[in-house]
Amino acid sequence: MPNMLSMNEMENDTIMKLLKRAQKFQSGESLPLKGTVVNLFYEPSTRTKMSFEMAEHRMGLTVLPFETAFSSALKGETLYDTVKTMESIGVDAVVIRHGEEEYYRQLTGCKTAVINGGDGSGQHPTQSLLDLFTIYQEFGKIEGLHVTIVGDIAHSRVAKSNASALKQLGAHVTLICPSEWSGGYESSDRLDDFITHTDVVMLLRVQHERHIGKQTFSKEDYHKLFGLTVERERKMKDSAIVMHPAPINRGVEIADCLVECSRSRIFQQMANGVFIRMAVLEYALTGEAI
Repeated sequence: MPNMLSMNEMENDTIMKLLKRAQKFQSGESLPLKGTVVNLFYEPSTRTKMSFEMAEHRMGLTVLPFETAFSSALKGETLYDTVKTMESIGVDAVVIRHGEEEYYRQLTGCKTAVINGGDGSGQHPTQSLLDLFTIYQEFGKIEGLHVTIVGDIAHSRVAKSNASALKQLGAHVTLICPSEWSGGYESSDRLDDFITHTDVVMLLRVQHERHIGKQTFSKEDYHKLFGLTVERERKMKDSAIVMHPAPINRGVEIADCLVECSRSRIFQQMANGVFIRMAVLEYALTGEAI
């Protein structure tokens, strides 16, 4: 069964098949699957964990509960041994979120399908797919669009996954961030130079927990320099949309009154996450993007 680990390993044909399959699920198509899944979340999560559980429920899968705080991980059990345990008892797929970047490299030899629910500051493929689906749903294409990704690039698995996939699919991608948050990627710190001609403004959460002990911005200063203010939103193209993977720091990355404005697709992204994860589960358990 195929794994879903990184957008860097996905071909355009597979991506588009998954987007179109999600569209079918959104339209009401249902294809119950047989199989058992475990969600192994070693980091906090609301949207990813709950939408996977909803997707699993809608697909008719058996979901075994797993809580890190009550598992043998507290006794020092390795991730490899946990996944091998799941494999041994007959689990068909595991969805894993882990703080270690590229944690999946240690799972070589495991036969259970692995779906990456986020690895440290590395990749978040299902978030990227739901973002691509939201953009495709809006514009009917991805090629040729101008997408501006704004925020904590160095620590954002969402930015890295999306920048890679969007460029691969033919979009023009601009990264906006303070220079010290670029993570070595080519970027600009002048959001106002790009706000008027972008089709998609994709905002990123400022990951305060990864800046402990480092110099950072006040909420007010960050919002003024890099946030989507009311003034900036007014300069956007009529057809342009606003996205954010959430959780949202209101008044920091985006003005509170814009979170649910007419061009915001933030909560639509969350809804789309269920359909994309249904398609991903089908892909992992059947071996193909139908």
